[in-house]
Amino acid sequence: MSERLIRAWTVFVVGALTLGCTTTPPGTGVFLLLDTSGTYAGELAGAQTVVNYLLGTLDPGDSFGVARIDGGSFSEKDILLRMTFDERPSVANDQKRRAMQTVSNFADTVSAASHTDITGGVMQAVEWLNEVGPGRRTVLIFSDLEEDLPDGFIRDFPIELAGVEVIAINVTKLQPDNLDPREYLARLERWRERVESGGGVWAVINDMERLPVALTL
Repeated sequence: MSERLIRAWTVFVVGALTLGCTTTPPGTGVFLLLDTSGTYAGELAGAQTVVNYLLGTLDPGDSFGVARIDGGSFSEKDILLRMTFDERPSVANDQKRRAMQTVSNFADTVSAASHTDITGGVMQAVEWLNEVGPGRRTVLIFSDLEEDLPDGFIRDFPIELAGVEVIAINVTKLQPDNLDPREYLARLERWRERVESGGGVWAVINDMERLPVALTL
């Protein structure tokens, strides 16, 4: 083999290996955070619609997690479920039925939290999604986005969100927002800036009928 052919072959092999190493991993991972604060707990019945849609859309091999947002959300105790669906459709369907029942039971029995650690919930969600390693990683926040931390909690720091979609769902308006709508817009803007500065993609969905279009899972 001539030296020119050897060089060409080497370039081809190296290029192929590089391409293989940069291929996006398969699968989708979704983590849903449920706000249980006193100002939002009444909205949790609507979360079942979101869960039903997700479970009907995610495929075998995809990953799904759900956790509550309360006063200390960076904690294992607030996780309702985390699972990667089996590659066998029949087994995956059984897992989905159990997941649906778990969330339904939670919504029926949950008590309102006195504080709201949204940042801790996002960190918990991203940590698990990065560990599972799907090609697409999405964090859904079912919340009014009003963070109310217990004394001594520190959350005013950047969150690493590279490659993660963060979608706020059903962001209801609080009483002060009705008095001054700028409060609501400012709350959305603060979270947008925080997500995008961490390398993530931000979106807001308040019309549940737009959920399938926005997620396109």
